[in-house]
Amino acid sequence: MEIIHVVLGKANPNRMNGVNKVVHQLATRQVMAGHQAAVWGITHDPTHNYPERNFETKLFKAYPGMFRLDEQFVQSVKDKKGKAVFHLHGGFNPVFYAVSRQLIATGIPYVFTPHGAYNVIAMRKSRLRKKIYLSLFEKKIIQGAAYMHCLGKSELEGLKRLNIPGKVKLLPYGFDNKVTQGGIPDYHRFIIGFCGRIDIYTKGLDLLLQAFAIVKRKTPHAALWIIGDGEEKAALEKMVEDKQLKDVWMAGGRFGEEKDALLKQMHVFAHPSRNEGLPSAVLEAASLGIPAVISEATNLGEVVRHYQAGVVLQHPGAEELAEGILELYDRIRSEGWKHISTAARTMVAEAFDWEMLVTEFHKMYKEAC
Repeated sequence: MEIIHVVLGKANPNRMNGVNKVVHQLATRQVMAGHQAAVWGITHDPTHNYPERNFETKLFKAYPGMFRLDEQFVQSVKDKKGKAVFHLHGGFNPVFYAVSRQLIATGIPYVFTPHGAYNVIAMRKSRLRKKIYLSLFEKKIIQGAAYMHCLGKSELEGLKRLNIPGKVKLLPYGFDNKVTQGGIPDYHRFIIGFCGRIDIYTKGLDLLLQAFAIVKRKTPHAALWIIGDGEEKAALEKMVEDKQLKDVWMAGGRFGEEKDALLKQMHVFAHPSRNEGLPSAVLEAASLGIPAVISEATNLGEVVRHYQAGVVLQHPGAEELAEGILELYDRIRSEGWKHISTAARTMVAEAFDWEMLVTEFHKMYKEAC
């Protein structure tokens, strides 16, 4: 049985797109485990311009007509009848309605992961439009899925609110632990870091700036590094300027060893999201031994608390976020860097072990068939 992941894009890990990153990792680990996995990308630029990978990648043209499929895609689906299970990644993508209809017509089972699209906060954005689209199209994708795959509890709760019957599987993605250890940060500085797509409201970056202003008054040697890019980067830079914040560095998009080198200098990783599926950036920082202050909405609260790998905020506001950052910094100084750094790395190694999780994913696919 072949596993075919369908994404918008190319599953390029060197992009500010969390869905593409985790699909790349999942397909990579499935092939490493001996499974046959491939990625089919629907993109406006079907050029194979991505890093080398161990799984087959097929790219198909995306069209302005949202429900239109590339004829080659349709034929390729028909060729997989009786040979594959498909895995669709991303909610409220009109092209996936067309993909699901084609799969159902061909008699091919599929699993559907909305990647945080049904979380309560996410559903509030463009609420009326989503309600109409859900009734006309998205509901049919959910009903046709052999399994709905949720990454965290908030997504599971959001799906339950939609009251659409179907099989549901709660299963996180794994993470490739970094081979190199993180260093011991310079204690003459106190670096708070964020890494990810610059989406001010969703990622809680407005709260982070407000919290940093509070932290800065209490800890003058503090600095805030924001790694990432996105359409709202200029707006965030304007907010920094308007608030007259000092020691805020907008690093832009960084990847690979260059990104790791910056992460290793951080004392605290901050991710106060209002809505998430499962943020790989938090796990990436933790794999280098960087503890995190996170919101419950990241779906990582339970595991971070269990391993004592950071501070979890139930309903983060600026004051609460600032207190969480300072609390974690005090813990680092009192307990020692090695203690809390080891806890963060252990969390990733044990709770997000790919070998274990790939086995669980394969069970889901077999049951879907």
